[in-house]
Amino acid sequence: MNCRIIGSTLAVFALAVCVACGNSSGRPAQDSAVVPPDQIVDFSVLYAQNCAGCHGVEGSGGAALALANPTFLAIADDSVIRRTAAKGVPGTPMPAFAQSAGGMLTDKQIDALVRGIRSWAKPNALRDAIPPPYAAQSPGDAQHGADAYRTYCASCHGVEGRGGSKASSIVDGSFLALVSDQQLRTIVIAGRPELGAPDWRGDVEGRPLSAQDISDVVAWLSSQRPKFPGQPYPTASKNPANGGSR
Repeated sequence: MNCRIIGSTLAVFALAVCVACGNSSGRPAQDSAVVPPDQIVDFSVLYAQNCAGCHGVEGSGGAALALANPTFLAIADDSVIRRTAAKGVPGTPMPAFAQSAGGMLTDKQIDALVRGIRSWAKPNALRDAIPPPYAAQSPGDAQHGADAYRTYCASCHGVEGRGGSKASSIVDGSFLALVSDQQLRTIVIAGRPELGAPDWRGDVEGRPLSAQDISDVVAWLSSQRPKFPGQPYPTASKNPANGGSR
């Protein structure tokens, strides 16, 4: 009799342990499945993991320009967005994300990002205005760019571009070392509305920048880019009194 009682007790205990293990916290459900990283094609997930850190939540902007900016989406077509996402921008903080370029994302994932970013575009957001082309159609002239800068940009960024009452320096060596000429052009055209910077129409009322004005301003900004960035201070001079530098 005692053996039967002990055996029954052990059976009940074993069943209870099995049930408890089956319902234990952290155990995946029977119908759950782990999606391999290269199979994720949900735009919100891909964007949050790869883009939001620089371009902001839902393309609102951050360290990099706002991808949901309607002017940017009006000048940057699918091929531009795809190429930039896939191959990055060499010499800048924008990395390559496509596996073919050393990144982690598949072609399908890049396509999902392009479609998602394009979904932020708003019909007729520019009210029938025709923006300058994304890429320069002719070389810029730095001398003319200095004049155009004073006309369109100096009121915010200062006469020499070193900052003013409304905006910061745009000739800072570290800043220019981190942006390409195309990125400068994109900013001049699309603005940075999240930072209060207008697009190509808003600098001087009734006088939008022409495509050539923009190329010239970019050429002038590019000419301010230091040959050896990251050295903001002049070489220390020797102090004869103590034989050291000052």
